[in-house]
Amino acid sequence: MPEEIDKQAWRAVIRARRLQVPETVRAAEDTALAAAAGRLAPAEWVCAYVPVRGEPGSVAIADALRAAGSRVLLPVTREPGPLYWAEYTGPEALRPARYGLLEPSGPILAPETVGDAGLILVPALAVDRRGVRLGQGAGYYDRTLPLAAPAARLVTVVRDDEIVDHLPEEPHDIRMQWVLTPTTGPVELDSAHS
Repeated sequence: MPEEIDKQAWRAVIRARRLQVPETVRAAEDTALAAAAGRLAPAEWVCAYVPVRGEPGSVAIADALRAAGSRVLLPVTREPGPLYWAEYTGPEALRPARYGLLEPSGPILAPETVGDAGLILVPALAVDRRGVRLGQGAGYYDRTLPLAAPAARLVTVVRDDEIVDHLPEEPHDIRMQWVLTPTTGPVELDSAHS
């Protein structure tokens, strides 16, 4: 796609592509992403999320992170602003929430809790090779990531064809350092050099 195309156009194209992914492909990618997530260097606390609406991955990613020894926090949405968090204790403790998300039913923790995480998995529609991430557009992660610890590893999760050469970037965008895909697993991006 030409780089002059704006974020809304990118979102429309990628959402349409995701709808075309066959269930058998999606299931295989979800399994591969969970295995790759288990190979990420563990952190005591990890912020993750449960993919929904065609996002790559499944709750198995959070399970793999827990199996690797991390405590996993999942986002809890409130009014537009930074995300709140709750600890993930297993799929049986998830409940339906705003935007079709699944959230833990346990105690809700303040947005600043993201600062305790050594690893943060961030959803995206696409990411470019510089680490510029295209989110869904609600701005929750744009408001949350400034609260992360400077040493936290920021990892976005996308399908293999959602790594692109160049995305539009805005001053508030925080670049991702790593990308997790079904085929390549975790790969470091060139965010520090562009």
